[in-house]
Amino acid sequence: MKKVYVAMSADLIHPGHLNIINAATNYGEVIIGLLTDKAIASYKRLPYLSYEQRKIIMENIKHVKEVVPQETLDYAPNLLKLRPDYVVHGDDWKSGIQKETRAKVIEVLKEWGGQLIEIPYTKGISSTYLNATVRSCGTTNEIRIKMLRRLLDAKKIVRFLEAHNGLTGLIIENTKIVKDEKSIEFDGIWLSSLTDSTAKGKPDIECIDLTSRLQTINEIMEVTTKPIIFDGDTGGRSEHFVFTVKTLERVGVSAVIIEDKVGLKMNSLFGTDMPQEQDTIENFSHKISHAKNALVTEDFMIIARIESLIMNKSIDDAIERAQAYIKAGADGIMIHSKQKEPSEIFAFCREYKKINYRVPLIVVPSTYSIVTEEELIEAGVNLVIYGNHLLRSAYPAMIKTATSILEYGRSYEASKYCIDINEIIRLIPFN
Repeated sequence: MKKVYVAMSADLIHPGHLNIINAATNYGEVIIGLLTDKAIASYKRLPYLSYEQRKIIMENIKHVKEVVPQETLDYAPNLLKLRPDYVVHGDDWKSGIQKETRAKVIEVLKEWGGQLIEIPYTKGISSTYLNATVRSCGTTNEIRIKMLRRLLDAKKIVRFLEAHNGLTGLIIENTKIVKDEKSIEFDGIWLSSLTDSTAKGKPDIECIDLTSRLQTINEIMEVTTKPIIFDGDTGGRSEHFVFTVKTLERVGVSAVIIEDKVGLKMNSLFGTDMPQEQDTIENFSHKISHAKNALVTEDFMIIARIESLIMNKSIDDAIERAQAYIKAGADGIMIHSKQKEPSEIFAFCREYKKINYRVPLIVVPSTYSIVTEEELIEAGVNLVIYGNHLLRSAYPAMIKTATSILEYGRSYEASKYCIDINEIIRLIPFN
């Protein structure tokens, strides 16, 4: 029997996929090259189903002889290894992001006289429409909570943006661009204590209790499907933090970040201008390990935020703390800085790479905003959080609008700061 290679993402199986497989059986034994999470995430959103789940489905489809992982969009590694007689694909890849991939497939097949067979696109089936429909149905706590670890495994860098209510959650859920023929979007939602308290007109001193913050979480979860990281401030007393973690895990939050400070919480960007005290390594490590032991699943992540650079301490102090917190069970390390440029962060990253056992590294470039994601990837950063930008950008526009109405005694002049009323109605799907 001749070999037929068919590459697929196979996230949402539809008749178009089955048509391709059925057509491929006319040429020989069908080998499915199943794109891994990493391969798919390199050009669009992470698939709903994990690679293992998709593999089980494909293995149980009639006529599929074998399923092998395809680690990249490039077919060449698998083709050179398997040397199939045919590659079968839909004819919809002659333009767009897969155009160059198609050309390379044809070139590689020439080495042994292989042939590309292209099957007409199945009309009436839209993966984009199916994805939108699935997303509109929402998600479950179990799926959402696992998503962050899957993203960290699949992507060079994971991108989170701050939300403080359902509307900002929708912005993060739906905003995307196409750049270099790749779909780019935010991977998840950062629930900042600063913006959550500011939106409520309260200071950022941990005065908003968990019950109130859970209301914000619920508002966001009702209209989104992406994973959420919760800003846990200092975490409070170890005995109390245990219950916070158990609650967040139960409702489907993916991770909590806590900072190694004690006393009345003040925003870190004040630095040493305000009296702030860093916790001891022993106490903070105990807080981490105590909370880790209380978890029900292995999916929820506890991320330790190191304040050494904020306190004008050395890189060595920050690294010592990172090693201790990882040993205590931290699933991620966040390093924070209030400098206007990223050299301090890069210096930490260089030393962090020398640690034998590392966990994902997180940064929040609020002050050193000049840094690019490519530079962060090069430095070894795994997750970037844009910590407060939606609220900060909304406030100036609202001030302009309010001032304009007072000045002119009507709202006509303020219209230039506002979106059309019909557009804001359409922002909410159920409208």
